[in-house]
Amino acid sequence: MGILINKSENIFSLQSKNTSYVFGVDSEGLLRNLYWGSKIQDIEDFDMPILTEVSTNDPVYEITREEYPVYGSLRYKEHCLKVTFSDKSRELVYKYSGYDINDDELIIKLKDSYYDFNINLHYKVYEQYDLIERYVSIKNNSNDIIEIEKIHSGQFHIPYEGLNFSNVHGHWGAEQQRFIQKVNYGKIVIENRRGISTHNHNPYFILDKDATETTGEVFFGALKLSGNFSGIIEQTQYGETLVQMGINSHDFLMELKPKEEFVTPAIIAGYSNSGFEIMTHNLHNFAKDNILRKGLRPVLYNSWEATEFKVSCDEQIKLAEKAKEIGAELFVVDDGWFGERHGIDNGLGDWYVNRDKFPDGLDPLIKKVKDMDMMFGIWVEPEMVNPLSQLYKEHPEWIYHFETRESDTSRGQYVLNVTKKEVKEFIYNMLDNLLSTYDIDYIKWDANRPMSQTDIEKDIWYKHIEAIYDIVRELKIKHPNVLFEACASGGGRIDYGILGIFDDFWTSDNTDAYDRLFIQDSYSYIYPIKAMRAWVTDCPNFLSKRVIPMKFRYHSAMMGTLGVGCNILKFNEDEIKLSQELIKEYKEIRHIIQEGDFYRIENTSKNNYSIYQYNKDGESLLFVFLPQSLIGHRGTNIKLRGLENNSKYIIRINGEELIKSGDYLMNRGLEIKLSGDYASDIIKINKI
Repeated sequence: MGILINKSENIFSLQSKNTSYVFGVDSEGLLRNLYWGSKIQDIEDFDMPILTEVSTNDPVYEITREEYPVYGSLRYKEHCLKVTFSDKSRELVYKYSGYDINDDELIIKLKDSYYDFNINLHYKVYEQYDLIERYVSIKNNSNDIIEIEKIHSGQFHIPYEGLNFSNVHGHWGAEQQRFIQKVNYGKIVIENRRGISTHNHNPYFILDKDATETTGEVFFGALKLSGNFSGIIEQTQYGETLVQMGINSHDFLMELKPKEEFVTPAIIAGYSNSGFEIMTHNLHNFAKDNILRKGLRPVLYNSWEATEFKVSCDEQIKLAEKAKEIGAELFVVDDGWFGERHGIDNGLGDWYVNRDKFPDGLDPLIKKVKDMDMMFGIWVEPEMVNPLSQLYKEHPEWIYHFETRESDTSRGQYVLNVTKKEVKEFIYNMLDNLLSTYDIDYIKWDANRPMSQTDIEKDIWYKHIEAIYDIVRELKIKHPNVLFEACASGGGRIDYGILGIFDDFWTSDNTDAYDRLFIQDSYSYIYPIKAMRAWVTDCPNFLSKRVIPMKFRYHSAMMGTLGVGCNILKFNEDEIKLSQELIKEYKEIRHIIQEGDFYRIENTSKNNYSIYQYNKDGESLLFVFLPQSLIGHRGTNIKLRGLENNSKYIIRINGEELIKSGDYLMNRGLEIKLSGDYASDIIKINKI
């Protein structure tokens, strides 16, 4: 079992395959972290150090490495929980009151010393993946309301200073740009305050001690929450670094009613002593095995860039026929099929088929798509409404608003208050009716603006995304074969909270194949390749104005779940033939890409190669990109990863076949040289 307990000392050890996470209860009843790192088998080795004050200005509460610090007493550090009781007391004083074990989950029970208020810390061990899951449940056993002002899901202690913190920054069209920041004195805060999504930061932390892909210590955690999150990273004055993550306390207040319980979103966390690669594999494998829907993702064609809002049945049928010709398996009609939707200013909320565009409804198009043995998908933006829509005219009270203020429009739309029972039911019923009426296999769910004027209830920021989760969960129960894609004006909703509720992530509206190499690289550190939608689109690219050869565009998009968004009606014979060849190739190798192990390979050349590897059951792929050949036009030496030392492998490259041993390929490596600008290649390596 992954949970060890020294009952006489009240010390607990969470044991995974290669790691240990240890904490215990001290003589004051405080829960203190003792260790997080490589596996230590014997729990008897741990004892509870006695803490002494540095001075009266450095009290014990400040120095104590508390598992879950609360507001009150001589604590001036970051706290995870702050409440106000009915008598207006704002101090928590917790005492340890025991533990429970349910299978592979440990529950530490804390109780306030005066009020009838329980705090339960939950720890679930995933031994095989070297991961632990942490969350907190709080329960109001009193007869009065307790106000929750702040609640984070957990705090982690790392016994080092001078660590490197990495996350992503960005904005629309430039999401998932990885940055590395040295942790020093002061606090690093990452957060979202927009409610709907954020393109700026992502709800995870990576802290490393000068790690590389394959060496060094890495501590990491990903929060299972879409919407308003916060993460705090702080190097303390006492020789350690701490991390907290949870619901953002910005404009947040939640009433915990009598006998009511609240459960926080969880954090999936882990440790690697062998660099970022192990972190990535553990998270990817956990997601593929435990979160994501089983089965390979289909090759998608989306009509947006071909038609934008000028949707018509005849034009969509022509696109579907051409999509089938090049090898697509799923045809998706994007925005513009419903209501008076001729641009961004109208239609949202009026989810009926536009009869001018589809005189006989969607059935003729869907029948044509199905007759060609393709799946059918459709775009929706259910959380939004346009002021000009019929829905808004009938229900102006359904949006987030203040009675005395004019509500903001952004992209010509309001945000519906999904926390209202009637609004939530409207969205569910609308989608259920759509899925029940038509033979739809795929829903692309978009959200194109942040929230504002969120009314008087300050827990709406959190309840909004919970309502969205609920709607999709219920729809998938009734329509279990429908795939859902999370899109938020691009890559705003990429997180472990929505992963598994939705099946695909739209990674970015930026479909430039060169830019996508950076976006996809950053994404890969935490999130599984199987959920990463990537499209081939037309050139010049609408955003970068860059012209990139089609082969490079396909290879870049083939690194994830392949989609095509070009106006394929304008393809010439060569473009159709190349598309057919590359889509056929993708179908032959996608099981390796979507379900295999992913490696970011070091480039040893002065030329700016980008190199990635995928392994699955003796099959390997190398994706090699050279966006621009620099002076010297050098090749690169590629040392492969994850092969078997004593096995032989056949390498197919440049129309030739080589046979090499696994230890040769991993230690000596392959000499690869690409020529020209926007050169790319996929090299296949198979165990003999």
